Amino acid sequence: MLLRSFVFVLALCSSVDLFAQSLKPFMEPDEQQQHWVDSVFKKMKRKERIGQMFFLRAHTNLGKAYEDSVARLIKTNKVGGLVFFQGGPGRQANLTKAYQSISEVPLLVAMDAEWGLGMRLDSTISYPYQMTLGAIQDNSLIYAMGREIARDFKRLGMHLNFAPVSDINNNPRNPVINYRSFGDNKYNVALKAAAYMKGLQDEGILVSIKHFPGHGDTDVDSHGDLPKLNFTRERLDSLELYPFRDLIAKGASGVMIAHMNIPALDSTVNLPSTLSRPIVTGLLKEDLGFKGLAISDAMEMKGVTKYFPNGEADVRAVIAGNDVIELSENTERAIGLVREAIKAKRLEKSQVIESVKKILAAKYWAKVYQEADADSSAIVNFLNRPEALALNQKLADASVTVLKGDSLLKIITPSENTAIVSVGVTDLTVFQREVAASFPNSNNYILSKIASQVDVDRVKKELKNYKQIILAIHDYRKRPSSSLDYNNTLKRFISDVVSLNPMVCLFANPYTISGLPAVERASTLIVNYQNNDEMQRAVAKVVTGKMPASGRLPVTVSPTLKTGDGIQYFPIPPAVSGQVE
Repeated sequence: MLLRSFVFVLALCSSVDLFAQSLKPFMEPDEQQQHWVDSVFKKMKRKERIGQMFFLRAHTNLGKAYEDSVARLIKTNKVGGLVFFQGGPGRQANLTKAYQSISEVPLLVAMDAEWGLGMRLDSTISYPYQMTLGAIQDNSLIYAMGREIARDFKRLGMHLNFAPVSDINNNPRNPVINYRSFGDNKYNVALKAAAYMKGLQDEGILVSIKHFPGHGDTDVDSHGDLPKLNFTRERLDSLELYPFRDLIAKGASGVMIAHMNIPALDSTVNLPSTLSRPIVTGLLKEDLGFKGLAISDAMEMKGVTKYFPNGEADVRAVIAGNDVIELSENTERAIGLVREAIKAKRLEKSQVIESVKKILAAKYWAKVYQEADADSSAIVNFLNRPEALALNQKLADASVTVLKGDSLLKIITPSENTAIVSVGVTDLTVFQREVAASFPNSNNYILSKIASQVDVDRVKKELKNYKQIILAIHDYRKRPSSSLDYNNTLKRFISDVVSLNPMVCLFANPYTISGLPAVERASTLIVNYQNNDEMQRAVAKVVTGKMPASGRLPVTVSPTLKTGDGIQYFPIPPAVSGQVE
């Protein structure tokens, strides 16, 4: 066990140094930047300066009335930025230009795009979830992904990505981070988050590493309630804070503060970390020396409004030291309350001035004053450019993890009669089509997640006629949780088929293995963490001997399948296929 952990950490530390060259961060202003910041700041009234700290929600799929309401808020409250959510890329590009045209100070435009624009927009690429990326051994691929996502951002006139997630997911029951994390090894999380971050920043896009000081070991979703972290300061320092400390030292331009109650850092009852001055100013800015943008998590979330309603949360977030207040429930009310807090001496005016100048400095660095390409008709083609699609497949290929059975993989025979079974689906899968193309004597079977006993019995009976069985387990949900939503009939079928010694391929959250004991007992087990066409093609290449596999498990899923596990699999050349090495 110690040897395996040592080898895993050694592999992480031997990655190519991606930080040999970096753009100068906005926190180190040159004379031109300082001049722009000062000239813009001097022209703004006091209320307009406060408005710079607030970022509004924006959509292009909610109709013109909603779009017009955002425009009115931009005009009346002089807000500093926008956060775009669902919609389409062409519509967003056009709407962004319209919003910029009515804003006296250029808006900083952001998006929560952890796996690229596809997280929010139609007709765009979805790169792998961070849990999938956590299996990859070549971090330069993740750096390249960051650069491609940054190019997409610039094409749409955006400047800030609320990514990467830097939480260590060491709680399999975590309902909100989970597959969004690079895993449960702090070194792996830090290295991969750094590669992603640098890819974005090297292309001129600001980041917001999240969710400070670490949301990975919670079993409550802060969208719905306030999580509580009852850990010691020593534990937080050694684990949760490790990636944030590392990324701040490497020049992170932004940090997003989570809504969590952490008594070891602030003993105030029911106080979210977002509203805690000891956490935002004391720990983040003073202890860790962070000079970039401190950004609140969405202020409309129940984790912060439950105990501080009616705009009080907004005021306390500013007092705590947040520079950017994201998605207030009522921006106009919040700006008024911040003004009142200054008059009542609850908040120092100098603190607001510092935050506003910092926001303006970030705007200058991100070139908000430059207009995006005016030709919106070519946007979809650009966002689906061949090199980006190719990279997406490379990432999928590099994440394939052979957990068990490399010897069986090497003796699988394409000419043998083979059953290719996909469960949890309703149609023939890409995986089945790709494998069948190389296995001429194969037949495909599909069973949905609510398969009837009659359907299951029919397939089980037919499987007895095959010498080779490939069993693919799919999770088609957009949010792949730690357990599969299969009915008991299908789960029993999986257990029965495993007794026939199949090759098992999992296209789901790796934590689902713990809920399927039979899968863990399988002689051959290949994992690719999520279910999409790229992942299915990648595993098919390994199964058909066209590609090696080098992925490593990014989380511990059971006592026998631990972080770092994975077999370096190399297929036998066709000339000697069928022989055991």
